[in-house]
Amino acid sequence: MNISARHTALLAGFIGNVVEWYDFALYGYMAGILAGQFFPGENSTAALIATYGVFAAGFLMRPLGSGVFGWLGDTVGRSTTMLISVIMMALPTFLLGCLPTFDTVGIWAPALLVVIRLVQGLSVGGEFSSSVTYLVETAPDEARGYAGSWANTGSMVGMLLGSGVAAAVTGLLSPEALQSWGWRLPFILGGVIGGVSIVLRRHLPRSPHFERHHSDRPTTSPLLQAFTTNRREMLQAILFASAYGVVFYLPLVYLPEWLHGQTGMARDVALRINTAATTLLLVLIPVSGWVGDRLFRRTHFIAGAMLVMAVLSMPLYAWLAADGVLGAFVVQFALVILLAVPLGTAPAMFVELFPARDRLSGYSVAYNLGLGVVGGATPMIATWLIEVSGVSAAPSSLLAFAAAVGCIACLWMRDGSREPLQE
Repeated sequence: MNISARHTALLAGFIGNVVEWYDFALYGYMAGILAGQFFPGENSTAALIATYGVFAAGFLMRPLGSGVFGWLGDTVGRSTTMLISVIMMALPTFLLGCLPTFDTVGIWAPALLVVIRLVQGLSVGGEFSSSVTYLVETAPDEARGYAGSWANTGSMVGMLLGSGVAAAVTGLLSPEALQSWGWRLPFILGGVIGGVSIVLRRHLPRSPHFERHHSDRPTTSPLLQAFTTNRREMLQAILFASAYGVVFYLPLVYLPEWLHGQTGMARDVALRINTAATTLLLVLIPVSGWVGDRLFRRTHFIAGAMLVMAVLSMPLYAWLAADGVLGAFVVQFALVILLAVPLGTAPAMFVELFPARDRLSGYSVAYNLGLGVVGGATPMIATWLIEVSGVSAAPSSLLAFAAAVGCIACLWMRDGSREPLQE
């Protein structure tokens, strides 16, 4: 693939993840507001848990979507999968901004919200793994980590937009305007951005790596191959993705709401801190991908970062609870520096783990079982831990445990960062 085509591939993988993570992050940032719109009641904690439950329900569709889109990507092509998945994300995002609330249509409001999240969850099951596989397969061997990192760079741009837009509407609008109509604006904007991404993905160059193995691929289902021939790799990938989901969602999606609910910090202040940390992460992700290509083997690099996070998570949360805005800045920035390592390096590591015949099926299902089921439930579990323990820093134990599991999973994997992709 020539330089121009590689740039097109990078842009294609990047843009879809902007849309995907703008919406999913925005839902997390706006959870406290959405709880009152769709789950009104006397108990605000119960409403918040219900809202995060819908967040998790969308992620429960990811394993199904991963199977469907993984099979499609391994049999029809990565580019087709990428176009369908971004359409299924963009349209529901726009519709969420147009939904009637509980006060208008009663129980139909949360029911429609659930339907929208399920459709989006299905599409997310195919989006990230398809774009990463496409990026890594179309990259030179010596730049696979850097190329794969652009999918998560797109994710961070989406999260940055989600955080920035949420901070803008909560900071600029009065509480009355925000509750009345302002909360709709970020979701409608997401639908518009999604329309742009659909146009950009209409004509993608096909992956040469896929073309080489497609004509003589075995008749066995790639999904079946992943669970039989490559079952060890599936287990390794699921274990790591589960840990990865927790260490991703706690610092980046759940933390602003935690700061508001547990320390009394104004929501717009917490979101601005989160936006600043996400901006730093945006810079560090491609650097991490480059380091994994040039300096350290990917599995060792990630395992080291996970080990440090496991050791520091509880002290950092204790500082966070006691030191106000300064503590929030320092702790969130420390966490995102560590998080940049798996975000920049893990995409290529996942692709290198599986052979070409079932690469997208294996990667997609493993990633979405771990990140989708465990990661998607993380905000709800963290809220529940605080409720049952009465300890505001209870999520730190969850973060420490997940980071330790991620470290062990990485050391168990075969490292393919200096070898050609498996055929």
